Amino acid sequence: MSLHDPHTLLRRHFGHSSFRPGQEALVRAAMEGRDALGVLPTGGGKSICYQVPALALGGLCLVVTPLISLMEDQVGRATEAGLHAAHLSAGQESTVRREILAKARSGGLQLLFVAPERLVLDGFLESVGAARLRLVAVDEAHCISEWGNDFRPAYREIGRARRRLTAPVLALTATATPRVRDDISHSLGLRDAVRIVGSFDRPNLSWIVRPGGTLRERAAATYDLLRRVRGPAVVYAPTRRAVEEVRDILAGYGVVTEAYHAGLRAEERSRVQGVFMNGRSRVVVATNAFGMGIDKADIRTVIHTGLPGSLESYYQEIGRA
Repeated sequence: MSLHDPHTLLRRHFGHSSFRPGQEALVRAAMEGRDALGVLPTGGGKSICYQVPALALGGLCLVVTPLISLMEDQVGRATEAGLHAAHLSAGQESTVRREILAKARSGGLQLLFVAPERLVLDGFLESVGAARLRLVAVDEAHCISEWGNDFRPAYREIGRARRRLTAPVLALTATATPRVRDDISHSLGLRDAVRIVGSFDRPNLSWIVRPGGTLRERAAATYDLLRRVRGPAVVYAPTRRAVEEVRDILAGYGVVTEAYHAGLRAEERSRVQGVFMNGRSRVVVATNAFGMGIDKADIRTVIHTGLPGSLESYYQEIGRA
C-alpha cells in the first residue's frame, strides 16, 4: 500500500486497525479535495477526519475551533501522533505568534488551530497564504447555527473567509438536526458536499431520570449517585451561581470537586480542566461551557442538575460519558 494510504496512516500514527463508522468517507473526501459535512457522535473520532488528511496531503490544514482549551488538547494529541501542530491565540506573546506563522509559511506545520475570530482578521489568510493551504476543518460546526448569532458571531463569518480560499472545507460536529446541517452547509458555502451522519445509538450508555426538588435536594441526590458509581464525573448546572452552590455542597460531603464556568479567569479554567483530566479531581461541576472536545476515556457519569436548553444539547453532553 502507498505510504499515503489512509489505512496505512491510521495504523502507523494512531494504532487503529480500522476506521470507525463515517470516518473513512470523510477522510477520503478531504483527500480528494471535496467539501464534506460530518455529524459523528461524541467519542466518534472526529479529529481523525482531519488528522489523517493532514498527514497525507502535505501543506497545511487549518482547524477552526472555538476554545483555547480545545486547541491545546488537540495540539498535544496531534503531536503524539507525529504531526507538526501548533495553535494561535490572543494570549500568546506576539513574538510567539510571529514564529508560529513563519513556521506555517515555511512548511514546518501540518496543523494550525485557530479561533474563528482569527480566521476573519484582515491579513490573516494572506499571512498563511504561502503555506500551501490544503484543507480547512471547522470543528464544533454546530456553533455556526446554535451560537453564531450571539455567542460567537465570527462563526457566521467563516463562509466569507472561505470564499477567498480554494482549499476544501470539512465541517464536523457531534450534534446537528437536519435544519442545522442545512444551515452549516449554507453558511460555509459547501459545494457538492459529502454528507455523513453517523448513528447516535450509544448502547454502552444508560439513562436515568429522577424527579427534582430544590437545588440542594438535587445536589444531595447527585452525591448519592456519585457515592455509588466509581470513576470521574461531570455534573452540569444551569447557571454560574448554581455551579458554585452545587460544588460547595458536594465538597461538604467530602467529594474532591472543582467548579467551571465562563465567569472564571482563563487561567482558572485551564487549571480546573487540567486537574480533572489528570485525575487529581474526580468531579467537575460546570455550566455547558465545559466539555466541548473533552477527550477523557474514563468518565463514567454525567449528571444534569437542571434541564439543558435542547434535546440536542442534552445528547451531546451525556455523550461525554
